[in-house]
Amino acid sequence: MLFNLLLTTLLLINPIEKEKEAKHLFILSGQSNMELLDPDESFRPALEDEFGAENILIVKDAWGGQPIRRWYKKWKAPKGKDIAAQPDLYDSLMQKVELAMATEEIQSITFLWMQGERDAREELGEVYEKSLKGLYKQLQKDLGEKNINMVIGRLSDFDMNNERYPHWTMVRDIHQKLGESKEKFSWVDTDDLNDGIGIQGTPVENDLHYSEKGYKVFGERLAEEAIKLIKN
Repeated sequence: MLFNLLLTTLLLINPIEKEKEAKHLFILSGQSNMELLDPDESFRPALEDEFGAENILIVKDAWGGQPIRRWYKKWKAPKGKDIAAQPDLYDSLMQKVELAMATEEIQSITFLWMQGERDAREELGEVYEKSLKGLYKQLQKDLGEKNINMVIGRLSDFDMNNERYPHWTMVRDIHQKLGESKEKFSWVDTDDLNDGIGIQGTPVENDLHYSEKGYKVFGERLAEEAIKLIKN
């Protein structure tokens, strides 16, 4: 009786801490269509429903209008173009990632990438596949993890005739090709997301950016593919 009383008293004073469960880390990056995505609207809720709010960690760092050379350190321009890599956006992304991981145990990492419009416009599609593969390997090395999942947002049907962005379909095809190239990779269709009412409240039709509803659906699709890869 006395022992039980003492034990109860000790537990009240110094309760046994519940062991923290390792978290699923989601890294979102890219240019404007990722920048304009609000993870809290549809992406986070879908993940919380699947894994529990306490078991997910989301880091987003995206910048409108930026080429992949702002992320990939070993980026090389095609012949005839005098452009150099400037991977400062990768550095800012990794600062956020490292800060978020500092006090957490991680059980899976998923990289979600929506970018390529700028490279298509600048006619840099010839080196895009190598660059995106290189960026993935760069993440593997820096995070010390081989089994990183990657979900790619494929360029939409905005310029299928390559009139305004000469390498649009080239980059778009690369997105799908890489998304289907490994068990740890996937891609998301965005062709139906760029019609309707835009986030500024004005109509958009086959636009470079998505509608207000389109961004919500985009978040849902990213989460759906991420969940599939984690559970695979």
